[in-house]
Amino acid sequence: MKIVLLGPPGAGKGTQAKSISNRYSIPHISTGDIFRKNISENTPLGIEAKKHIDKGQLVPDEVTINMVKDRLQQDDCKNGYLLDGFPRTVNQAEALQEFLNSRNEDLDTALLIEVPTGFILERMTGRRVCPSCGASYHIKFNPPTAQGKCDVCGSDVIQRKDDTEETVSERLDVYERQTQPLIDFYKERNLLSTVDGTQAINEVFESICNILGSL
Repeated sequence: MKIVLLGPPGAGKGTQAKSISNRYSIPHISTGDIFRKNISENTPLGIEAKKHIDKGQLVPDEVTINMVKDRLQQDDCKNGYLLDGFPRTVNQAEALQEFLNSRNEDLDTALLIEVPTGFILERMTGRRVCPSCGASYHIKFNPPTAQGKCDVCGSDVIQRKDDTEETVSERLDVYERQTQPLIDFYKERNLLSTVDGTQAINEVFESICNILGSL
């Protein structure tokens, strides 16, 4: 089972990726993990990526693509994998397709967890965390017992900078610009599967399993 996972920030991709990986016994491959591993091990690709990261630049497609290709040739990927965070662009999607073609392999599906912008804004801007003990809350879905106070240690809960409306809106705009061409790319190839991400977590996973079971 070879899957590309797509979805906006706050769609719950991380949670679903873990469940898919466990259910189908395939590795969950995140580009962030690949970058960190290559950089920590000082591989040639890691050294090249670090040069750009240290300058605050995006890592060039060629470096990212080569890191992913290297990862997909490792033994634990023989029975498939779940790609999370790659491809991010049509150029990367085409490179992945060329890599699969060269190995006479096919992508099973590009799985899109679809969540409306308003829903994500409510979900992410309502998050609160305790800076002292790390407990997490949501002002609507899981509020602390005493307003603004952590149930565990009594400290004031805070909103992270990443969760402000301005930051979330900006991330969603970037996602929309980057990912819509990618969604069209997979739709044109009849590889796109869509799941309603506004459902409860277990219902989203059940929907995903129904899709994967029908492939």
